[in-house]
Amino acid sequence: MRNENFNTLNLLCKQFRYPFPTLKNPHAEQLQEITENQWIDGEYLWLYEQNPDLRKKYKKTKTAHIAAQWFPTASLERFKPLCRLMLWTLYNDDLYEESEPDDIGYVHAQSIAILNGEISAAESGIPLGAMLASLRQELLQFIPQESISRFIQMISRYFAGLETELKYKKSKTYPSIAECIALRENSICLYPFLQLTEVETGIILPPEIHEHPVICRLQTLACHLVTFFNEVQSVFKDEATDSIYYNIVKVIQHEYKMSLEEACLEDLRLHNEDLKEFVELQASLPDFGIWQDAVVNWVHYMSMVLSGWKNISTKLERYNAKEFPDAAELREKLNQI
Repeated sequence: MRNENFNTLNLLCKQFRYPFPTLKNPHAEQLQEITENQWIDGEYLWLYEQNPDLRKKYKKTKTAHIAAQWFPTASLERFKPLCRLMLWTLYNDDLYEESEPDDIGYVHAQSIAILNGEISAAESGIPLGAMLASLRQELLQFIPQESISRFIQMISRYFAGLETELKYKKSKTYPSIAECIALRENSICLYPFLQLTEVETGIILPPEIHEHPVICRLQTLACHLVTFFNEVQSVFKDEATDSIYYNIVKVIQHEYKMSLEEACLEDLRLHNEDLKEFVELQASLPDFGIWQDAVVNWVHYMSMVLSGWKNISTKLERYNAKEFPDAAELREKLNQI
């Protein structure tokens, strides 16, 4: 049951705390202009051409400003594909939030094929194909195919999480808390962005570092932390779009039969447990030899994603006002494509 007197934004601002610096890319406003004028109202206008109000909502999400917190030192050229990816995640999330679970498999396969360079956007038959094709070409300017392949694996994990979400939504059943955390770890779509720190820094780390259990665990914890924060932030949005079945706060509320405020505080407790582990691992990294400074730097960038997400997202109207597409808008668009 919703507690009308409970202020989620207040909880997020005051009790979700990160001991990490917050930096912002100076190219944020320039890329936001490109996002709004060249992409939302340009290349991808046809998606929502008849719905200027919905396009305005996407502009208010300030995707370039989100990316600016996650990639604060990327040059203008390297920052552009990161901003394109940020817009793609928003479009893709919203576009398929109202689709059938079985349909996601096709979109998943075609998206991966485009990113692998196996098919063209036109051949893919999916609405966001051109966006992914442009993204691939931009990324190839800065990182090798091996890094692209790792990035694609993480996009695949995101789609797998999205498909699982839709199954719970269609059946109107809740997963367990542990199952929900596991699926949201993938569907939050942070893993792909973490791989692209290589685009920002220009340093390509060897596979044995990416596969190291401590580095893998730090990425998992980062995904958990952003998710725990996001669930409190988007709980009312998820109630409005019937997405409660995979919001961790709502799953906690359902499983423990507690109030919304109590569920948010349990979410905070889980968040703080993972934050403690992240900080401890960051402070005691293994010896990576000649790569030590690069690894320390990568984990440092990872930590700034956490503080940066809080800094930007608590100001976004998408979460703090009703500035997100409603289910009817999304379902109608999906039926037109």
